[in-house]
Amino acid sequence: MFRNKYKHLFFDLDRTLWDFDASSYQTFVYMYEKYNLKSIGIQSLDEFTEVYHKHNDHFWDLYRNGEITKDLLRGIRFQATFDTFGIDNKTLVGQITEDYLYHSPRNVFLFPNAHKTLDYLRDRVELHMITNGFEEVQEIKMQSSDLRKYFKTVVTSEEAGVKKPDARIFEYALKRAGATADESIMIGDDLEVDIEGARLIGMDTVYFNPAKLPHPGNATYEISDLADLCNYF
Repeated sequence: MFRNKYKHLFFDLDRTLWDFDASSYQTFVYMYEKYNLKSIGIQSLDEFTEVYHKHNDHFWDLYRNGEITKDLLRGIRFQATFDTFGIDNKTLVGQITEDYLYHSPRNVFLFPNAHKTLDYLRDRVELHMITNGFEEVQEIKMQSSDLRKYFKTVVTSEEAGVKKPDARIFEYALKRAGATADESIMIGDDLEVDIEGARLIGMDTVYFNPAKLPHPGNATYEISDLADLCNYF
């Protein structure tokens, strides 16, 4: 299906190659136990993660829209979490923020067949990455998981100055790669951020949907396993 049509494959990182939820959860297990959070009123790990993710999603939306800075995002999501539990301890918030930023990108969890698929593809097409994550954090993830070696170019939103789904980050990434939209395809897990953003500049898209959830998306193709890509080249 893809053979001879696409010369450049652009991957998202989080929740496409890197299993962000598994890595994050492992980090929360570590922090919950290290700081004995139950003793200060957070009754369960699941309650802690649920409240955090609610705040994190909200503040990430603000960050993507340019309404808050990276530095504010890093701290405020944990501050808001502890505020929800009625815990006033800025020292603890700072310690947990630093622990999360250090350990999360080093807790390596990849989706099944990530290396196998990239090993196969890199001999057939040029591989690139476009990610909205913090530049230094994404670089640690790629080095710790041995993913960096596969990609000719890696574009972060910090480098581009805009975030997905803004068309300018895709245009910037194409220019960096020496590619055109009609010979490129974007692979990602987020229908709005990855799929719609790329589609609007004329790129074909692959929606990575490992849970096989129903959706109203408008991707060119859809896969549930990264290894499915090997069938097309």
